[in-house]
Amino acid sequence: MAVTDEAIEKIKSMIVSGALRPGDRLPKESELAADLGLSRNSLREAVRALSLIRILDVRQGDGTYVTSLDPQLLLEALGFVVDFHRDDTVLEFLAVRRILEPAATAMAAGRIRAGELDGLERRLDALGPYPAVEELVACDLEFHREIVAAAGNSVLCSLLDGLSGPTTRARVWRGLAQQDAVSRTLAEHRAIVAALRDRDAEAARAWATVHVASVENGLRSTL
Repeated sequence: MAVTDEAIEKIKSMIVSGALRPGDRLPKESELAADLGLSRNSLREAVRALSLIRILDVRQGDGTYVTSLDPQLLLEALGFVVDFHRDDTVLEFLAVRRILEPAATAMAAGRIRAGELDGLERRLDALGPYPAVEELVACDLEFHREIVAAAGNSVLCSLLDGLSGPTTRARVWRGLAQQDAVSRTLAEHRAIVAALRDRDAEAARAWATVHVASVENGLRSTL
């Protein structure tokens, strides 16, 4: 592992220094291994590891390229890891979401378009008062994703998407649905939309905080 770690660090240094830029093709394996003072086997392992976390893209028959390095792409690995969390740590992930999501919602208040708000309301109307858990999970995911996307910060959007993807939300909502918390949550969604429509950043922040905190408190009693 130490040799592979060294190979990873050397490739990373090339990318950070600008010797390799997003979209660049890596030199041939034999040439790169010689240039970096590595064995071809350790280089191969490093490339495999970096491709798993979307730093490199291995294209069969074409070569290995540096990816776009866009935050959304790089943070996909976060969502993958979060899906493996234990039920007793879900509250810790919610606590992080409670810090970040209200800030993103407040940022969205000055940016989100009227048409986007209309779409959020139509989605809530279509959901009805007694949605199935699967429908609620899908709606909740898209509801918050669209609001956070409107904040205009791709890193923040990707972080929140990774912290609370479909698997995590499904676990949360299965617990809350048993407590008949659905109607309260839908009311909180509508309050968030109303604050956004009023362009009231602080009200939007407050309702987003209330919403995540109520989910957190409801879940805490089921664990």
